[in-house]
Amino acid sequence: MIRDRIPQIVAIGFGLFNLVIGLWAFFDPQSFFDELAVFPPYNEHFLHDVGAFQIGIGATLLLGLVWRSDALLTVLAGAGVGAFVHWVAHVRDTGLGGRDSDPYSLGSLAAVVIVAAAWRWRTQR
Repeated sequence: MIRDRIPQIVAIGFGLFNLVIGLWAFFDPQSFFDELAVFPPYNEHFLHDVGAFQIGIGATLLLGLVWRSDALLTVLAGAGVGAFVHWVAHVRDTGLGGRDSDPYSLGSLAAVVIVAAAWRWRTQR
């Protein structure tokens, strides 16, 4: 029984770790840079992107515990979370870098992944 619990404990621990690190980088990039990611030069938008992807990784690990029997739903939903937060970063950081088309293209990609996850969830229930 304990053998079955160890991967779950690791998924919870690493999922929460990634979620917390991602939220920190996304919502307080200067503090994240000062305390943890001291790799000059400071780039606020890049840290928002890092946070978005860490949030996606954490969400995927935690959702894997919810939808244990559906790997495709898990990865689509987790990727959708990361893609959505990445889109938010590009909307929020307009003028800090990237292309003017990024909010539209990244938003469209995020929407496709989220719709695919929702479709999978709906058709598998």
